[in-house]
Amino acid sequence: MILIMSLIGFFSGAIMFSYWLARLKGINLKEIREGNPGAFNLGYAAGLTYGILGASLDFLKGYLPAYYFAKVIGLDDSRIIFLALSPILGHAFSPFLKFKGGKALATTFGVWSALTKFQISFFYAVILGILKYIERKINKNKPSLPEIDALLDLTGFGIIGIILFVLQYSFILQQFWFYNLVLLIFKRIRDIHTLLSLVFKSEQS
Repeated sequence: MILIMSLIGFFSGAIMFSYWLARLKGINLKEIREGNPGAFNLGYAAGLTYGILGASLDFLKGYLPAYYFAKVIGLDDSRIIFLALSPILGHAFSPFLKFKGGKALATTFGVWSALTKFQISFFYAVILGILKYIERKINKNKPSLPEIDALLDLTGFGIIGIILFVLQYSFILQQFWFYNLVLLIFKRIRDIHTLLSLVFKSEQS
């Protein structure tokens, strides 16, 4: 039963809505910015309407299976950790894109919305909004680099871990946060490496 549910979650997440919406517009997201086939690049390449549509679909493919899993086995069962990760893993390693999926941010939002009744996803959205506002002010509203976006994503999600601990969310959800964080970091390794290289070069010059 758990294996079947995890496969449902994985293949739900593996449906690359944003990538396919872009293809309908004649756009290959693999050729946009850093090549991420997700909703942000869809909005960047095809416009805000398409970006919102892609983000909504990517959100739902995380929300719907996670909501179902939580109803079936509950949040006090440690198996929810693996099940909740499955749609995020599906998006990050989609077999429909040769296991080179997206960065899984919108799908992560969907899963956390289902598990915490939108509480943690709301906190995360507010934190990212604040961080993004500060970044835009510092850069004088210039378009942000993918590497900076990755740093903000990870910083915001790191703060979420503190919130989970301070507000005494269950240890199971805190464990899920940790594995989710590891996955988000893994999908942004190249961005982090590029950012560190730029920092070191600027210090040496």
